Amino acid sequence: MVRVLMVCLGNICRSPLAEGILKSKVNTETIFVDSAGTGGWHVGELPDIRSMEVARKNQIDISDQRCRKFSVQDFTDFDLIYVMDSANLRDVLNLAGSQYEIDKVKLILNEMEPGMDKEVPDPYYGGNNGFDLVFEMLDAACEVIAKKIEK
Repeated sequence: MVRVLMVCLGNICRSPLAEGILKSKVNTETIFVDSAGTGGWHVGELPDIRSMEVARKNQIDISDQRCRKFSVQDFTDFDLIYVMDSANLRDVLNLAGSQYEIDKVKLILNEMEPGMDKEVPDPYYGGNNGFDLVFEMLDAACEVIAKKIEK
């Protein structure tokens, strides 16, 4: 089984969407997808209502997710760790204990445009449009990821 972790700051906006989107594109009997945040402010909470709404609008239900904080154990538990932006990348890499762990961590949009280091913007403080834009970006990236990991 391939295990994929999506990571953002609070695990309420971007990473829950990425988790839900990727789950909708893969066989969840052979690919496990989860999400986490680098900060622990929202542990145990549902994703942001705007994330749940944009997911629902696109026929994806993320209402069963609960926020959790990224931990060092995630390097052992997951094969691929996708982060949303450079701050998430830095925070996750600061916890890595080996090159093997570092090699698991990738900026998610680099799957579509390798080496460009583009970031998924945090829509939390923006309007609802931001959530639609983030959904579109993550949907495109997850399409590429699904094809790679299902080979």
